[in-house]
Amino acid sequence: MKLKDPYNRPVSNLRVSVTPKCNLSCIYCHREGETAPKGLLSTIEIGDVLSTAAKFHIKSVKFTGGEPLLREDLVDIVDLVPNSMESSITTNGILLADYAGELKEAGLSRVNISLDSLNPDTYKKITGSDRLSDVLHGIDVALEAGLTPIKLNMVMLRGINDHELEDFYAYIRDNRHLILQLIELMGLGGCECHSDLLALEEDLAGRSTVILTRRMHHRKKYCLDGAEIEVVRPLHNTEFCAFCNRLRVTSDGKLKPCLLRTDNHVNIRGKSGIDLENAFIEAVKRRAPFYQ
Repeated sequence: MKLKDPYNRPVSNLRVSVTPKCNLSCIYCHREGETAPKGLLSTIEIGDVLSTAAKFHIKSVKFTGGEPLLREDLVDIVDLVPNSMESSITTNGILLADYAGELKEAGLSRVNISLDSLNPDTYKKITGSDRLSDVLHGIDVALEAGLTPIKLNMVMLRGINDHELEDFYAYIRDNRHLILQLIELMGLGGCECHSDLLALEEDLAGRSTVILTRRMHHRKKYCLDGAEIEVVRPLHNTEFCAFCNRLRVTSDGKLKPCLLRTDNHVNIRGKSGIDLENAFIEAVKRRAPFYQ
């Protein structure tokens, strides 16, 4: 049985927050929309969630946080992903060099790495940490381990890092295993540095030799001078919502139908078997486009 919400949007992707903890303090962080989570899902509980998702033909899972690599059993969790599902993580990359090989062996396919600046001072201003060198090392080790393609997530911050675009283009140029994602600031973390990416996307369109449209969210991929760049513009974007295929799981055991809402969660603590399946069905029934 495949899941579709009342707006005929299929659910094929799961995002599982495995911890609210993080070793950075980024000025824009929205923590996957979690509010004061308490009591983490256990390894076994996450395994049950993954098995149930596979029954509904959900094809991919992304592990998030917080910082998922702070979870000591993350390799064990990845190992529980059913063979029918692709797995990936979103990480800040600080600890990635230590775990990339084990994660690949456990079945992880690829990684998204948050990287908002290539300048150590700017990186520290955004994240509160001077660990940029560790992140860059983590990228190198992940490339060697084959956790590819690697998507580098750059949240665009007006007046802070928006002058670094050409540096990022140069960093990924001629490496087919690196893709740059330019992300519009959602503002959930209270940062006042929003940058409208419409003009940027128009500039990329004018400079690109090839423009592809991804199936998910109908997001454009721009290919220019040996660099692949995607632009993520979720704010007030009806098309972004119209093609959303995600269901989220909070670290404390709730199914979250929409990142931007907190009033429609479905509690799954203590549920298994048919009860957990019914919780999935109920959560999908509660899905609705935030921007219509």
